[in-house]
Amino acid sequence: MMIVIIVILVIVVFILARNLLKMSREIQELKGTAESRAMKMFEDWKKNEWELQRKVLEANLKREYEVRFQEWKLAEEKKIREDAINKSRSVIMGQVTEHLIPYFPDFKYNSKDARFIGTPVDFVVFDGLSEGNVKKIVFVEVKTGKTGNLSTRERQVRDVVERKEVYWEKLHYQGE
Repeated sequence: MMIVIIVILVIVVFILARNLLKMSREIQELKGTAESRAMKMFEDWKKNEWELQRKVLEANLKREYEVRFQEWKLAEEKKIREDAINKSRSVIMGQVTEHLIPYFPDFKYNSKDARFIGTPVDFVVFDGLSEGNVKKIVFVEVKTGKTGNLSTRERQVRDVVERKEVYWEKLHYQGE
């Protein structure tokens, strides 16, 4: 009888061991499935959270740089306006000076002999005309400001005069 009990016990232990092994495998499968699900859920959460944080960051950066751009634009617009006013002031002062230069004390010709034409040179001076004795004709370009550089057209006129390519021509128009 003891043998029967031992055999029964061995069979029970064998069945229990087999069931325990089966349960252990099922636990491992469930553990793997749970880990896979947890990883997928984490990856989905991470992806969604990453996208959400990216959008929030983009919106904040966009807002910040729009504010900075508006501030820069206002500051630069003010500078541009001031620069335009200063340049306009310089141009107007230059134009006034061009017109008044014959009346300045250091203008070496009689102001009555100067004729303002503006472009391509500022004046043609008929030196001595007011006294009835023209001695020479002088092309005068007035420059104000820092550089005093001649424009291309002004240099061309200067070069023609220096080459003595200046002529007198009479045009007689009788009308119809």
